[in-house]
Amino acid sequence: MGICLSSRYSMMKSENLSRPPPTTKIIHPDGKLQEFRQPIRASLILSRNPNCFLSNSELMYVDSRLPHVPEDEQLQPDQIYFLLPLSKSQATLSLQELCLLAIKASEPLSHLNNVLSDQNVVKFVLDFVPQGGQPTKKLCSKS
Repeated sequence: MGICLSSRYSMMKSENLSRPPPTTKIIHPDGKLQEFRQPIRASLILSRNPNCFLSNSELMYVDSRLPHVPEDEQLQPDQIYFLLPLSKSQATLSLQELCLLAIKASEPLSHLNNVLSDQNVVKFVLDFVPQGGQPTKKLCSKS
């Protein structure tokens, strides 16, 4: 079972579509987006947020515990990380909770670099594979 969480961004520049330079993005519990253009270690973020842990959005799976980014790991450009309260560190991620995280991330990401998306909505398509079942597509969006 698993999910795929992705989004695309593009900007108009001199009538050409170009991708903004890759950055590391962190979504805070209050929905605030923090963006880094330079390499940064998880330990720096965690030292400033002692009651939280970091989780990489690409490694989140429904019905699994939230993955923790090790403190000594360098955060990767073009990745979205969630800063989550320690109280959720042993929680199992439900599809509904994953959709809520996707919606929380969509708000600041839709305004990033004046990116225009379909009616200022960033949509996340989730592939959900039930245990022993066929993949099904779920769409989380905020209208």
